Amino acid sequence: MFERVPYSKLNSRQKENYNFHKVAGELADYGYNCLRLNDDWQGADFLACHVDGVVFLKIQLKGRMTIDKKYLGKDIHIAFLNGDDCYVYPHDEMLERILKLDKIGSSKSWLEAGAYSWPQPPVWAKDILDDYKV
Repeated sequence: MFERVPYSKLNSRQKENYNFHKVAGELADYGYNCLRLNDDWQGADFLACHVDGVVFLKIQLKGRMTIDKKYLGKDIHIAFLNGDDCYVYPHDEMLERILKLDKIGSSKSWLEAGAYSWPQPPVWAKDILDDYKV
């Protein structure tokens, strides 16, 4: 009755649903209830509400490690999966850390488009990402 479907066989909308449920499942172990939004409310794809009733995270779901100037100052967290690992990082804090390392500041993508992403997290980002591994 149950047959696994390879991720590569999913269309883009199905991949987004899959990724949401995987991230939400990881966050559930830490006391978060995730609520999917049907539009990008204030830049977020979903909200993660902690059982303490105090912490509410606005999360943008991505397919890979990403920073983008359009998220600046919006208190957005970025979530992405990399293999079996799940990461959720505060966008502005991550951007600050990356800029301090001088890894993208002079790149054309960052200067002209105001965005940068990595298909696979670079080696230099491992220590940073470890702080945000769920």
